[in-house]
Amino acid sequence: MDVPDLKKKFDSSFKKITHLSELESLEKEYLGGKGILKSLILNLKTLSLEEKQKKGSEINSLKVEIEEKLSQKRTDFETLEIEKKLGSPEDSSLPAVPLSLGRFHPITSILEEVIDLFRELGFHVARGPEIESDENNFGALNIPKDHPARDMHDTFYIKDDPEKKLLRTHTSPVQIRLMREEKPPFRMIAPGKVFRHEAIDSTHSSVFHQIEGLVVGENISFSDLKGTLEMANQKLFGASVRSRFRPSYFPFVEPGAEVDISCTLCKGPAPACPVCKGSGWIELLGAGMVHPNVFKAVHYDPKLWTGFAFGMGIERIAMIRYGIEDMRLFYENHLDFLSQF
Repeated sequence: MDVPDLKKKFDSSFKKITHLSELESLEKEYLGGKGILKSLILNLKTLSLEEKQKKGSEINSLKVEIEEKLSQKRTDFETLEIEKKLGSPEDSSLPAVPLSLGRFHPITSILEEVIDLFRELGFHVARGPEIESDENNFGALNIPKDHPARDMHDTFYIKDDPEKKLLRTHTSPVQIRLMREEKPPFRMIAPGKVFRHEAIDSTHSSVFHQIEGLVVGENISFSDLKGTLEMANQKLFGASVRSRFRPSYFPFVEPGAEVDISCTLCKGPAPACPVCKGSGWIELLGAGMVHPNVFKAVHYDPKLWTGFAFGMGIERIAMIRYGIEDMRLFYENHLDFLSQF
């Protein structure tokens, strides 16, 4: 029988199928080991090369068409069988399937909010690698070789790496990279993940998110730093929030400061406040004027250029904003917790 005639015969039989067992019989008749198509293929050896190629192509096309039709019909039968067991999909008595929409993780939301805030203030975003050199992470930032941060107990170093590469402990290396490539003046922020060899608890993690800022230009002063951070804090925590600057030491800035904000919960001080512990203030970030040694490391003239830098933890901001006392909740991926935000 010619292939076109065989196709007509199959189509005629296919239209009469009303049950899965009939489909399986038709499948065996045409595609089985002793089926019709197998016989046609075996008969090709008696033909010339040209006829064999033509006939073989026709048989193969028919085989593919039959397989597709039988597969679709099998799916239809299986769907009908499932619907019989579960009831009609038009059954209005069945409860609706709840629709769950995805959303940003709270850390992602806060990070994007902070980035947008500083973009409005004229800062551009710079990014760098998470595996850094010891020089970019420590040396160029005026952190001497005997500083405890360089210890293996505080920093993740790449094992047996002759170049002493490490997982960056802050995003400050991005500032070093940018200053080596660009000339002042500029305003930039460097968001991203950082890594520290910390014991994980309610307020510490070995991996967390940070955003650092750097402004370099002529006659940049501490008042510029103060005004920038006060405005940013009010944008993040409300117009009524106050900022406090306390002297502090960081190797890469001089002078340096810890920046606190007035308690967003008790508006205090209130002795029983679980957030500020009765002090009325919440520690938020570190900042200061860029140390002259940092400028020298990137070949900037510290007599010509001045600047300020700051760094804040995104998890810290999220904990204050949402009143969360344990940062581990952000990473445990409980939908009941994450779906609140």
